Amino acid sequence: MTEQDALQKVQQAIGYSFRNPKLLTAALTHASVADNRLDSNERMEFVGDAILGMVICNELYRRFPSYQEGELTKIKSAVVSRRVCAQISYELGLTDCLFIGKGMNDRSQLPQSLAAALYEALIAAIYFDNNDLEVVRKFILDTMDKHIRQAASSRHQRNYKSQLQQYAQQSLCGTPMYDLLDEKGPDHSKCFEVSVVIQGRRFSSAWGPSKKEAEQKAAYLALRELQAVDPCQEFEPELLDQTPASEA
Repeated sequence: MTEQDALQKVQQAIGYSFRNPKLLTAALTHASVADNRLDSNERMEFVGDAILGMVICNELYRRFPSYQEGELTKIKSAVVSRRVCAQISYELGLTDCLFIGKGMNDRSQLPQSLAAALYEALIAAIYFDNNDLEVVRKFILDTMDKHIRQAASSRHQRNYKSQLQQYAQQSLCGTPMYDLLDEKGPDHSKCFEVSVVIQGRRFSSAWGPSKKEAEQKAAYLALRELQAVDPCQEFEPELLDQTPASEA
């Protein structure tokens, strides 16, 4: 594939035509083929990572007004991850158009981190091409929307406190309050008992190895008593965070 063919293919895939094609060429240039590392896409990756994080944070803040900082951070970590950024690169066919050295010609074996960096570099290239944050924001959300919804759904299914808060505010016109009823055990291995109170109604208490898990279990029991979850659904802890793309 010639350089011109690669540039055309990428622009068709992303639905954006560059005013300055040299920016796209730079975004597609891996250090293995650049005469100087400064001519590779590494500096663009640095900027693209920052823009991506800012756009996603703003979108999560707008989209999930009832989520606390910790919940937003976990969703962001899952979305702005090496795996997701790389997946988008593969889906758009960006890796097929990457300019790489002869020693890396087997594109099926390209590291995930390289594909993720390519997506971030492309974000920077689009921004530099027009200096319009709204244009790059649209590109990011067009490619990230399904991943945001998947991450939010996955976390929400295991974040019983968030589920209970939304249910209580919508159906009970109240906000859940968590009472610490008891704690047992030595300092290095304590257990905590917590119950939920909503509009004066106290629900069954739950024990956990930390206050956070006890609160999650108590919220789960409240949801069960309110018949707001499937009675066959068992308590599950929250998912572990993903590796941020910036740690690639």
